[in-house]
Amino acid sequence: MPHRTATALLAMALAIPALAACGSDDPGATPGEPQNLTVWLMKDTATDEYVADFEAAFERDHPEYTLTVQIQEWDGITEKVTGALASTDPPDVIEVGNTQVAQYAASGGVTDLSDKVGELGGEDWLPGLAEPGAVDDRQYGIPFYAANRVVIYRTDLFEAKGIQPPTTRAEWLTATAALNQGGTQGIYLPGQNWYVLAGFVWDEGGDLAVRDGDRWAGALNTPEALAGADFYRQLQALGKGPRDSDEAKPQQTDVFARGDVAQLIAVPGAAKLVTTANPELDGKLGFFPIPGKTADEPGAVFTGGSDLIVPMASPRQDGAYAVVKELAGERWQTELARTMNYVPNRTSLAAAVEDDPGAAAMAEGAANGHATPNSPNWTAVEARNPIKEFLTKVLTGTDPKAAAADADAVITAALNTAQ
Repeated sequence: MPHRTATALLAMALAIPALAACGSDDPGATPGEPQNLTVWLMKDTATDEYVADFEAAFERDHPEYTLTVQIQEWDGITEKVTGALASTDPPDVIEVGNTQVAQYAASGGVTDLSDKVGELGGEDWLPGLAEPGAVDDRQYGIPFYAANRVVIYRTDLFEAKGIQPPTTRAEWLTATAALNQGGTQGIYLPGQNWYVLAGFVWDEGGDLAVRDGDRWAGALNTPEALAGADFYRQLQALGKGPRDSDEAKPQQTDVFARGDVAQLIAVPGAAKLVTTANPELDGKLGFFPIPGKTADEPGAVFTGGSDLIVPMASPRQDGAYAVVKELAGERWQTELARTMNYVPNRTSLAAAVEDDPGAAAMAEGAANGHATPNSPNWTAVEARNPIKEFLTKVLTGTDPKAAAADADAVITAALNTAQ
């Protein structure tokens, strides 16, 4: 699943006072007439039927409003949202990528919803959605839905070796080594899959970058991150993945579809691409969460997905919050998860996808989800992506500490450059 980030916004101080989450609604509305609320949802977030059902139900339950949901394309959305936040007549609610919230909050144009966290069940939110939605201890983004990577595996190859899906890293290495025989790759892991590396780093208690006051610093040259990179090296060696390219070059699902790979790390939907390319693998694929260091917790994963924000300039703050509350609530979260096989925004709602093996594995892993460093400048890091270069150097024999120091220098410069 793509990491939904784009060019950074112009830097503006967060000291601009935030409107209350439930401010007065449109003072220019005609008394007695329902006010129209506009919501931007992204393409492929939900089906047309889901959107139509939500619009009808919301208007029935909130007769003081009419609701218009407009579907947006991801291409060019950052500039469009930036313009909307700066306008005097923005949409009332906007779906944004979870890692984009810091960029938009930096504009000062997003309503602070911190006082609504308890009412919205914030104590149960997935951390990978909730954490990037919070900037300087203020909750601007409300978790909407999530997706993350799992291990897709060949059930027939596991059964032939008498192997059960592993629950710890140590078991995973042992199982993968046993599968990496007789012309079969134990796993296909390209050398620059930095999202997977991030999970291993988080498992060790490290991060890609850390904040100290107003400054950020790259954190790859730490014992924790280096331990995560070493586990990546061990796992990657149990297959024939390239050391100098990522999961798109070549497409890893095409490699898996050739039939000589036992495991792949990807979102569950990748299994459909595999079986489309090779129908003989239909019925032979299973899923399990990325294993953690111990069996009591799955491995850390990068959580992709979306949050909901309310533009501060909307004069219909009460109505906007009503929409957010409904979309983030149990009824519509459950329906969205079952319709789209997403992970709901709360851990307690994971049962909504328990009948789908891929989504169930994804939901289990999402409980230990994380996001990239919560800086509005993070997209500048991804543009150069020294983490990929770091991985290739580690896999090709460069001293890991030296490679990490080089990458940290690039990350630190990017994160501390004025926008």
